[in-house]
Amino acid sequence: MDVLQSARLTPYCRELMVTKVLRGRAQAAVAGELGISVRTVRKWLRRFQSEGPEGLLDRSSRPRSSPRATVREVGLAVLALCRQRLTLESIAAQLQLSRSTVARICGRAGLNRLAKLEPAPLVRRYERAEPGELLHLDTKKLGRITRVGHRITGDKRDTTKHAGWDFVHVAIDDQSRISYAPILPDEQGPSAATFLRLAVSYWAAAGFTDT
Repeated sequence: MDVLQSARLTPYCRELMVTKVLRGRAQAAVAGELGISVRTVRKWLRRFQSEGPEGLLDRSSRPRSSPRATVREVGLAVLALCRQRLTLESIAAQLQLSRSTVARICGRAGLNRLAKLEPAPLVRRYERAEPGELLHLDTKKLGRITRVGHRITGDKRDTTKHAGWDFVHVAIDDQSRISYAPILPDEQGPSAATFLRLAVSYWAAAGFTDT
């Protein structure tokens, strides 16, 4: 059970409080020790006497009755019209409801955006049956690190100008997810061709012959 951090009385403290009063302690004295009012002591004592230990637990703040609450059938009608792409104003006019009520019903059902009305896209997954059938290739441009900089030392003077870039060429086997990622000086055609030859040799050495 969640208890507010500012709450003076937890169910355990209420039980101790009631026990002290039932053992003869004055209600005013117990209230002063706990920093609460005598009225509060009387309330929990009355609940304990009528309900037992269960009466010392927190009760739901939900009202026992909500005469102005929207009936379930009306809520279903709102959602049905919402799925037909009607505006909140149109739904409210047809069902003789306020726009805020319609918006609240749609929001509670997660239909407060048009995108929510669209069916979830079908996720199409595939995977090659054998290693080496398909390689996924990509490159990543990363700033070259030549020495420890100011993010480590804390000294803004520890900077390196014109350090340049490194290019990570990545190949991942679709079936096994084994990757090969050498760092090359650029991503131009000659480097890309070199990378491809290196990748083929790497997988051939691993026993993948269909690359």
